[in-house]
Amino acid sequence: MLLEHYLKTRHYTEALCAPLSTEDYVPQAEAFTSPPKWHLAHTTWFFECFVLKPYAKGYCEFDPTFDFLFNSYYRALGERAIRAQRGIITRPTVAEVYRYRQHVDRAIIQLLNDTPSIESALEDLITLGIHHEQQHQELLLSDLKYTFSLNPTHPVYHDGAVQVADTNSCSGWLSIAEGLYEIGHNDASFCYDNELGHHKVWLAPFSIAKDLVTNGEYIAFIEDGGYEHFQYWLDDGWSWVEQNHIRSPLYWQKINHQWHYYTLAGLKPLDPNAILTHISFYEASAFAHWKGLRLPTEFEWEVASQQLDWGKRWEWTSSAYLPYPGFRISAGAVGEYNGKFMINQMVLRGASVATSDGHQRYTYRNFFHPHFQWQFTGIRLVKENE
Repeated sequence: MLLEHYLKTRHYTEALCAPLSTEDYVPQAEAFTSPPKWHLAHTTWFFECFVLKPYAKGYCEFDPTFDFLFNSYYRALGERAIRAQRGIITRPTVAEVYRYRQHVDRAIIQLLNDTPSIESALEDLITLGIHHEQQHQELLLSDLKYTFSLNPTHPVYHDGAVQVADTNSCSGWLSIAEGLYEIGHNDASFCYDNELGHHKVWLAPFSIAKDLVTNGEYIAFIEDGGYEHFQYWLDDGWSWVEQNHIRSPLYWQKINHQWHYYTLAGLKPLDPNAILTHISFYEASAFAHWKGLRLPTEFEWEVASQQLDWGKRWEWTSSAYLPYPGFRISAGAVGEYNGKFMINQMVLRGASVATSDGHQRYTYRNFFHPHFQWQFTGIRLVKENE
């Protein structure tokens, strides 16, 4: 039921914020992160802007200034606050943002209750809004972790929120025969527009690891001079390493000669058997090169995913984020959702331990710039079949 799905999603976002103090809602550590208060407001603005204003007769806008404050990147909808300055928007208050959420939720409930036969366009927009909020639930956790990590007291978000302590459930290699395979979303269930353009690709034979790279395996790379030898790195990646003095994955630090990492449950000793996370594409590529292996293409990953245990880490692929054959950008502001970002980014597949339930599917095409580490990203390797 659409309303039930909507309310479950909205309540979960607020449950993620339950451990926070008021002061935690506001800071923005970097331009690529957003404060929890902004996530709460932006996901609400999405429903107000795309659903309530066009479809709810007599809807009373909560605050006209919120169009400017909480629009993210929809240029067709007007001017926006500067992204890097979201953390200095102390007003509206956290309490007022929660009132905003309640106001919009009441209006959505009324709209759905008053519309027994909902038209497909409206249902599609609400469904998109639900999945959009699920995206922001993972971003909220990732952004909060990044902000908390800069606090020298290593604050605890929640004692049970380690999230990076899980281990592999299988090992070995899965062989995939050469052949013509179908790629992309091809049924009536929800997907983003960048998954459309169902098409066929020819794959050469390959073998893909059943397990993800672990912390212990990556320590071996570090100890073998992985961050000191340019031969393993793409030129862009080596420049990133040198300019930013990168020597380990994000959140790692040595204390008394022992590796530790920051988690949302505080600073913890590094578990060498746990799955590696918070790794950039550049690091993933260098590690694969060091191993004499490579990263999968997104098409290899999708074909193999039917036989893999995935969903613990977003997995870097070697594929640039580009449109599928026949991709068309939708009309209106919704068309800005994915297509305009198809430049200078790499595709990740799967999901992560921070991904909301029901937001995983094997055709999902996540994408980030290659230097980003703050998402729950990991490495799966491929070798050529002899």
